[in-house]
Amino acid sequence: MSGLIRLRPGEGRAPELGFVAALALHDVVATLVDPALLLLKWPNDLLLDGAKLSGILLEQAADALILGVGVNVRQAPHVPGRRTAALADHGAALTAAAFAERYVPAFEARRRRWRRQGFAAIRADWLQRAHAVGTMLRVSSAGNPLAGSFAGLAEDGALLLLDEAGRRHVVHAGDVFALPMAGEGSDASCD
Repeated sequence: MSGLIRLRPGEGRAPELGFVAALALHDVVATLVDPALLLLKWPNDLLLDGAKLSGILLEQAADALILGVGVNVRQAPHVPGRRTAALADHGAALTAAAFAERYVPAFEARRRRWRRQGFAAIRADWLQRAHAVGTMLRVSSAGNPLAGSFAGLAEDGALLLLDEAGRRHVVHAGDVFALPMAGEGSDASCD
């Protein structure tokens, strides 16, 4: 589903809306499956039992934003090298339209909170539903790989990584993959 959004007075920066949308997505899916199986992955995915269930795309269009939310409701596509999941695989039987009917009010509720409490509250809620601090991640950004431990989010929503030398890196864009822990196989990646 896609929607045209115009920022209202009192709302933050446009990129923050992606985190608002992700939290609303988590809110809805958590009513359909075991919430312990859900994980938000920076910057725009929701994982279900370690497999990609959905993604969010936010595009600037003149004075508006286009928010796209894709959710594997009935079936998940086969993507080589990636685990994918569908809600139906976890016992949640509903149509895409029924999912959208649940998502829109959840998004509006999260948007109101963003307007009232600012991005700091959204950021805190997002972090509670994301990888634990210290999780080893690999980021591929413009062909430059970077590995390190997840150190949270910067105040603007950028990903923070600590490399092996203890240097802090601020990542504003890139593909993120969880690195397997010692003794785990390569399928422990949750990209």
